[in-house]
Amino acid sequence: MKVKIVHLSDIHTANPHFLPELALKVIERINEINPEIVIITGDLTESGYPFEFECAKSYIDKIDCASKVIIPGNHDVRHVGDLCFEEMFGSRSKVKRYKGITIVGIDSTQPDIDDGHVGRDKYGWIEKCFDTDDFKIFALHHHLMPVPFTGRERNIPVDAGDVLELLVRCKVDLVLCGHKHVPWTWNLEGMTILNAGTACTNRMKWGIPQSFNLIELDKETFRIYKVYSKGGYELVLEKNRALKG
Repeated sequence: MKVKIVHLSDIHTANPHFLPELALKVIERINEINPEIVIITGDLTESGYPFEFECAKSYIDKIDCASKVIIPGNHDVRHVGDLCFEEMFGSRSKVKRYKGITIVGIDSTQPDIDDGHVGRDKYGWIEKCFDTDDFKIFALHHHLMPVPFTGRERNIPVDAGDVLELLVRCKVDLVLCGHKHVPWTWNLEGMTILNAGTACTNRMKWGIPQSFNLIELDKETFRIYKVYSKGGYELVLEKNRALKG
């Protein structure tokens, strides 16, 4: 059994940054991959306005997969966008279980503030969700560790240390983040932390093309690929980890 998961982030569906033709190409590539799960770690919009959410939803609806896990980013909760997000995409924090995989998506945003914060009030719920032998994935918008090639560090969740300790204690396998528009991978105590770049905007750092992540899980290994939006891909990581069930 193999499960394919696509990880997208920071699509920013609003002018002047959004690239509609590239977005359609990305969707075409994702549908060719035929993933069972698509996880989008926030910043669907630029400013959290309703017309931006409507635009984002029109593109996301074109992605064919059995399950989608979508959480907000700091841009999405501007101008009371958190309420619009909930109406269109459901709860800002959620748990999804699928074929031996548990995904916990957390809203790490604060209205009209770019800084991240998970919050102690969520820790118990997160721990309870991860009380399983499943392959465990934690998704949030803000990066939990500094990302190279992004300039001066900022916006790491103020409780990042406590969150990392909680995730390691829960034996989480994979953490998915966005926010910085730079793809990067860290290994911490056996836990993989995977940042996504931007897939379909011109908000790119110098020399770093648009991309998204593909995760493949089977009974013996999991692999991470960086898929370039304009074509091509590369294997980023391969690790042993049995997918049960």
